[in-house]
Amino acid sequence: MEHFLDITADVCPMTFVRTRLLIERMASGDTATIVLRGAEPIENVPASVTELGHRVVAMRPLLDDPARESLPPGKAVHDGDMVLKIAKT
Repeated sequence: MEHFLDITADVCPMTFVRTRLLIERMASGDTATIVLRGAEPIENVPASVTELGHRVVAMRPLLDDPARESLPPGKAVHDGDMVLKIAKT
C-alpha cells in the first residue's frame, strides 16, 4: 500500500513525530511519499527513518516528482521542497 504525508508546514521535532506515526500505521512492505521543507527535516527525517530500520528508497526535488499532483490545489510549492520515498521493513 502507498501512503502520503505532507509535513512542509511542520518543524522539528514534529516532522519526525508525524513521520513515525505514519510508519507505525504502515504494514511491512508498504511505501510512503513524504514531502519535506527546510534543511533540518531534509537532513534529519531520512536519517531517523534509517535508524528505525526502514529503507529510504529515493529523495528528490518536489518540482521533479509526480507527488506534486497529490498536494491540495493552491498549495504553494517552494524551490527547496523535497520528496522522500520510504519503505517499511
